[in-house]
Amino acid sequence: MSNPKANTNNEQVNRKMSMQEYKMIREEDEGCLRKYRKHCMQEMHEYLSFGPRFNSIIELEDGEAFLDTIEKEHHLTLVIVHIYDDGIQGCEALNKCLTCLADEYSTVKFCRIRVSATGAEEQFPKDVLPTLLVYKAGEMLANFICITKNLNEEFFATDVENFLNEYGLLPAKELAPCPEGDKELGVE
Repeated sequence: MSNPKANTNNEQVNRKMSMQEYKMIREEDEGCLRKYRKHCMQEMHEYLSFGPRFNSIIELEDGEAFLDTIEKEHHLTLVIVHIYDDGIQGCEALNKCLTCLADEYSTVKFCRIRVSATGAEEQFPKDVLPTLLVYKAGEMLANFICITKNLNEEFFATDVENFLNEYGLLPAKELAPCPEGDKELGVE
């Protein structure tokens, strides 16, 4: 009882792969690996880029909004609050600088509140303005009273950014998402 087709099946199993077949399988494997790497990089980027995006400076209307912003924000979100008043040297310039930084650091919540709206005007006389307060998870990390004394007379967003980075307060700038055509990136 022998099967005449049994020998041909064994021959197909035992035959060697041609170079063309090998190259085709290898290219297919490399393509799958490339897709897998891209998927992993996107997942990692999404994981590290958690949370809300702000992209602008938020005006706080009163002391209650100030407390809510500090206490109710996500525990990993950095909150930077500028206490200012009109007509105080440096306040307007600092507002402009923080507006620029809000665009660059979209995961940082930049806020400002007029000193008269805080409900604590006696704690912030005009000679301590502009004041910058930095919070994370409801805890104060830094308090810069009359921050303009630490900057040049004429300062810009990069000066404020460098100042905050000296204290390790700003997160690393965000990376751009992976380009679609990343075949030639050389990532192995």
